Amino acid sequence: MKPPEPLGANPIADELEKQLHYPLGDTLPAPGSAVTVAPGVKWLRMGLPFALNHINLWLLRDEIDGRPGWSVVDCCISSEPAKAQWEQVFEHELDGLPILRVLVTHMHPDHIGLAHWLCERWQARLWISATDHGMARIGSQGPNGFSSEAAANFFALHGLTDPASLEKIRGRGSYFSTLVPAVPRQYRRLQDGDVLSIGTRDWRCISGYGHAPEHIALYCDELQVLIGGDMMLPRISTNVSVYDQEPESNPLKQFLESIDKFRGLPAQTLTLPAHGKPFTGLHARIGQLHDHHAERLLEVMQACLETPRSAAELLPLLFKRALDLHQTTFAMGESIAHLHALWFEGRLQRRLGDDGVYRFGASAGV
Repeated sequence: MKPPEPLGANPIADELEKQLHYPLGDTLPAPGSAVTVAPGVKWLRMGLPFALNHINLWLLRDEIDGRPGWSVVDCCISSEPAKAQWEQVFEHELDGLPILRVLVTHMHPDHIGLAHWLCERWQARLWISATDHGMARIGSQGPNGFSSEAAANFFALHGLTDPASLEKIRGRGSYFSTLVPAVPRQYRRLQDGDVLSIGTRDWRCISGYGHAPEHIALYCDELQVLIGGDMMLPRISTNVSVYDQEPESNPLKQFLESIDKFRGLPAQTLTLPAHGKPFTGLHARIGQLHDHHAERLLEVMQACLETPRSAAELLPLLFKRALDLHQTTFAMGESIAHLHALWFEGRLQRRLGDDGVYRFGASAGV
């Protein structure tokens, strides 16, 4: 996922953004406070210590078993600043009512990091897809969860052979578990098509793939509001990566097929993204994302027709700005994802070189 750029830094993104509408203008929730975006729906915004420096969280007015309260959608990373902001929310935004359940769109740290803390504090149940629950539980186990050695070896296989970078990747074994130190053992499973009664309204689960194992977005037809998580973001493009756990996956195809599920929603749907501002123009944004990846695929295809390329060799083509190590790992995953999309279509073939690096070149007849 690319970090947001200041206006004027990317004229193409500026022009595309004009096709969207931000009904709240420049309004942003202050730390620890909320902005009402629809009846019974509050917007929270918490800081992140990354280039992508914030996440949007949502409070939904709820009632379970006759008990009034709130449902939380997404949680932020586990950190003391995030906990402090939540404490302010508890004091000022809940109207004296409890949190009844914690809904998590997917297993990435900024979305699930504080789920265990919220669930324990309020004796609330975690609601999440089974796939993402399982992956988050594995990752929270520390270095024995997601293997940094395997990640380094995987990136080396795709051309990232700089010893200093690989050593830094190997040293990130506790990255996930630092941000997600625990995941509730018990949970309620969310699946595509499930309809949740949240307060007086129904919200339908829409599954998505390619960004996370089994991302769940929520749509309320009565409000015409979509909580899109990371599947539908304005301005920036969602990270779509191949990871060492599933080294021969095709996530870009999965992602593009997933966002097409939103085409059936009303054109005036208010989309609540995990990053950026609430917007309308959902159908236009779906088209923009398809166009963006089609352009990247064309660039990758043309480069590989000239000479077989590794994913690392394509980074300067796909990412024009300097990348830190954190961004490089995402960029490598995205580069591999675009190569795999063309490989699975039969337009590129993969060869393992004598140097132990995969390179992708034109298939016979292309």
